[in-house]
Amino acid sequence: MDTTVLKSFDKWKEFLAERVGKAEQSGMSEETISKLAYEIGGFLADKIDPKNNEERVLKELWDVGNEDERKTIARLMIRWVGQSK
Repeated sequence: MDTTVLKSFDKWKEFLAERVGKAEQSGMSEETISKLAYEIGGFLADKIDPKNNEERVLKELWDVGNEDERKTIARLMIRWVGQSK
């Protein structure tokens, strides 16, 4: 992943929207995409220092959420970037 994508939240959102679009085009179900988003969210929360205020808020929400709440955050992110296409 290009780390410059993480410096701007708008670029991150665009990047995520493109990847979600490609996953949908390849036939992945919404459930599969959401599961991947959950795994990626966990990785980012554990390993990547937030680069901007938006990422910091997402990390803090992720950190206080339980597993179900984190899955909801992942699903909402997928839906949110899907609307921006």
